[in-house]
Amino acid sequence: MTLALYEQGLFTWTEWAAALSAAIKRAQAAGECDDGSTYYQHWLAAIEQLVRDKGIASEQALAERRDAWDRAAHATPHGQPILLANDPLR
Repeated sequence: MTLALYEQGLFTWTEWAAALSAAIKRAQAAGECDDGSTYYQHWLAAIEQLVRDKGIASEQALAERRDAWDRAAHATPHGQPILLANDPLR
């Protein structure tokens, strides 16, 4: 997703690196685990922040998508790909 947004020109790689660095620093300042196990959580936080900052999606839209993804994940049989189409509220 990050690469697709970058390739569409929605942000530069420098902006991405700064956003990821800032997300990691925020987590460290908050005392979160810093053993590498949360790296992709920082990645997600960074891309969501960029999307908000660029006006691509609102916090409400992101929250709705996270909720839809969670419902789809719970509705998807084990071993199958998680698709938003599996969201029972879709």
